[in-house]
Amino acid sequence: MAVDLTKSTALTEVPTENIRQNTGKAEDEYVDPLISYTPTYKADEKQRSIPEESDGLETPQEKRQRWISIRIIYFTMFLMSLGFSIILTGVWPYLDKLDPTAGKEFMGYVVGANPFGQMIFSPLIGWWGNRIVSIRLPMMFSLTLFILSSACYSMLEIFPSHHKYWMLGARLFVGVSSASIAVCRSYLSAATKLKERTGAVSMVSLAQVLGFVVGPALQAAVTPLGDKGIPVIPGVLTLNMYTAAGWINVLLGIFNCLLFLPSVFRERRIAAREAMLHHGMESEEDTWKQVHPDYMSTWTLISAFFVLVFNFVLLETLGTSLTMDQFAWTKSEALYYMGILMSVGAVVACLSGVFSAAWLNETYGNTNTVNETEAVGCPSVQTWCYYIPAMTITQFILGYAFTAVGYPIGVTLIQTIFSKILGPRPQGLWMGLMTGAGCLSRVMGPVFVSYIYTRYGTIWTFGITTVMMIASMVWLQVIEKRLKAPDLPPIPPPPVELQVCSSQAINGKSSTEEYIPLQGKNNSNCSCEKK
Repeated sequence: MAVDLTKSTALTEVPTENIRQNTGKAEDEYVDPLISYTPTYKADEKQRSIPEESDGLETPQEKRQRWISIRIIYFTMFLMSLGFSIILTGVWPYLDKLDPTAGKEFMGYVVGANPFGQMIFSPLIGWWGNRIVSIRLPMMFSLTLFILSSACYSMLEIFPSHHKYWMLGARLFVGVSSASIAVCRSYLSAATKLKERTGAVSMVSLAQVLGFVVGPALQAAVTPLGDKGIPVIPGVLTLNMYTAAGWINVLLGIFNCLLFLPSVFRERRIAAREAMLHHGMESEEDTWKQVHPDYMSTWTLISAFFVLVFNFVLLETLGTSLTMDQFAWTKSEALYYMGILMSVGAVVACLSGVFSAAWLNETYGNTNTVNETEAVGCPSVQTWCYYIPAMTITQFILGYAFTAVGYPIGVTLIQTIFSKILGPRPQGLWMGLMTGAGCLSRVMGPVFVSYIYTRYGTIWTFGITTVMMIASMVWLQVIEKRLKAPDLPPIPPPPVELQVCSSQAINGKSSTEEYIPLQGKNNSNCSCEKK
């Protein structure tokens, strides 16, 4: 059987006239002699186009539906991160307004309640999704809980007492709803081909980082509402700069629920079929059991992710109270300026030198003086305020700039390398462990940092996190050569009669010469000899 290289059956556009010349058959009856693919075309078409991916895994329509579902997962991951970050700059002044006796340590518990609920319920939500072999019902349940909890956070004023505990409960259930992140990562692993997975994981990381960045920006955007706000129900419910954040979550949560309706979100799992087809196995399990990830590398990356998130949450948790203590800002000023810093990150850090010129020329000391509205400066109950020098705005801006630049880069690199190290196996469990590590850092971070900062001050707080970062960097450098994808078993060559010979696969041969498959000999692409 000869193959004319000028009439290659490779996946390219082939003129209809060549088809008639080679086969003598009608266009609708044409069957490629080397590839088991039967295209159909209209009679009046002058040329046909074979799809680029005629691997039998999916139709073009199924591919579109699959990518729609993946992009919905991106938005969901963004929303879950937004639900955590949007209240970070406002939680302390909001809590202090509702219950002045709560204190900063209780604020740490409020912030930590979200990741604690996520950490506890992630395995349960993940098990539920695996049990029913679908993520729609777990996602609808989680988003409904997210909407109700966010609404509760914005209506704390209607409760007659124990406001701080109601706030703690609301944030806990927001965290429970965000346990759906594990289900999202599991579905992403199942709905992407191997070559698509790295890009998909990177986009998920980007979506989460954007959620952390946009949250404080939205909080800053509603600052003009002020502390008193607009009465919705006079004497009962108010829309102010604190409660508006929760209502934004409610609106986005409702929109996200609509995206998971059956007419929009259609689950398309392709990873299992791809693995079985490419490795000639009878089941997906037989395929990934041949590949064993490097456990030293995986646990190192999980630990590094914990440290990275811990360091980032430090600034998110302490940012507002730290600036109020160190720079004598009021609640509104701290909320506004921290919202800008946390949303724009490194760009704002570069421009802040201009905007903060007025502050740099004014000296703020620790004060117990009360003005017409509120006390500002470092509280006297924090004894370290008397002997530890105050930070300068320049120090704070530079430190935050490095963190704002390093965090998104670090998260993307860690999760991308982590996905490659795991190989073709189902990644739901391992992604759940990494998610759990991030949750643990968000639980421990606010509580630990609030305790250390309140009692020992800035030097101990930032000193401990610095040591953790240096230790992680050194260990990553030690095992750098192990941070690579595992070696996959060789893919068996296709039957010789299905191999496509091309001039590119045969060095030094003319593209006008004809070749035929050759039994028993192989090169990197096909087995051929000159006719």
